[in-house]
Amino acid sequence: MTSPAAPEPSAPARRGSARPGWAWLGLVPFSAYILLFLALPTVLSVASGLFDKAGHFTLANFAALGDPVILNTFWNSTWVSLLTAAIGAVVGALFCWALMGLSETGGVRTFVDAASGVFAQFGGVMLAFAWIATIGTNAVITVWLKNSVGFDLYADGAWIYALPGLILPYIYFQIPLMVITFTPALKALKPQWAEANLTLGGTAGGFWRYIGLPVLAPSFLASFLLLFANSFSSYATAAALASQGSQIVPLQIRTALTSETVLGRENLAGALAFGMIVVVAVVMWVYSLIQRRAARWQA
Repeated sequence: MTSPAAPEPSAPARRGSARPGWAWLGLVPFSAYILLFLALPTVLSVASGLFDKAGHFTLANFAALGDPVILNTFWNSTWVSLLTAAIGAVVGALFCWALMGLSETGGVRTFVDAASGVFAQFGGVMLAFAWIATIGTNAVITVWLKNSVGFDLYADGAWIYALPGLILPYIYFQIPLMVITFTPALKALKPQWAEANLTLGGTAGGFWRYIGLPVLAPSFLASFLLLFANSFSSYATAAALASQGSQIVPLQIRTALTSETVLGRENLAGALAFGMIVVVAVVMWVYSLIQRRAARWQA
C-alpha cells in the first residue's frame, strides 16, 4: 500500500521561497558604519605599523613591542583594568542584588536604570574635570579636608595626575556599566527555583551556594571581562588627567604620534594599536563564549 504523496506547495509559496528577501537592506547602514568607523581605521592603524617613516616595509615597529618600556606600559594598563573591573563588578553586582528587592516599575528602579545609562557614558574630559574640581590638588573636598581636619590628600604627591589617579574615575563608570549588564542575569533567576529549594528542605544560603551563584557565575565573569575591555581601551579620561607621561597603552600611542622629542616613531603607534586589538579581541572572544553559556539560563 503506497502512502499518500505530500501536497504540492502552492504557487505563492514556491515563488516566496525562491525570491530573495529584502530584509538584508536594513543592515546596509549599520554595515557601512562598521566598515568606515571600525574596520577601515583598524586595518589602516595596524598596517601603518608595517612601514617606517620613509614608507619602507619593516618589522621593527612590532619588534618594539618586546621593549621593557612598552611591556611595562601594557602591564600598567592590564593591572589598572583588572583592578577597576573587579571593584566595579563586585560593587555593581551587590547593587543589582539590592535593587531586586524593589518594584521594577517603581520610582527608585526607574531612576537607577536611567542614571546608570547616563553615568556609564559619562567619561572623557568631562569626567576628568569633575574629579579635578572635586578632589584635585586645590579642589573643594581637598581644601575642606585640609582646613577642617588637617588631612592632606596629597601629602605624598599629586597622585591624581599619575597612574593611581585613574582608578577612581574608572570605577565611576565601571559600576553603572555593571548594573546595566548584570541586572538581566539576576532577573533570569526564576522564583520557582527558590521555591523548589525550600520545598526540598534547602536554606537561603544553600540556594545561593548550589543554584544562584553557579547560574550567575558565567554572567558575572562575562560582565567582568566587558568591564576589563572597557577600561583597557579607555583614552580620553586618562589623557585629560595624566597630561604628562605615558603610563598606559593609549597614552603611549598618543606619545608615538605627537612627541616632539622622539621623532620618526609615528608608525610605532600602529604596532601598539595592534597589541591592544589582540588583547581586547581575546577578551571579547572569551566574553562571547561565556555569554553564550549564560544565555541558556536567561531564556
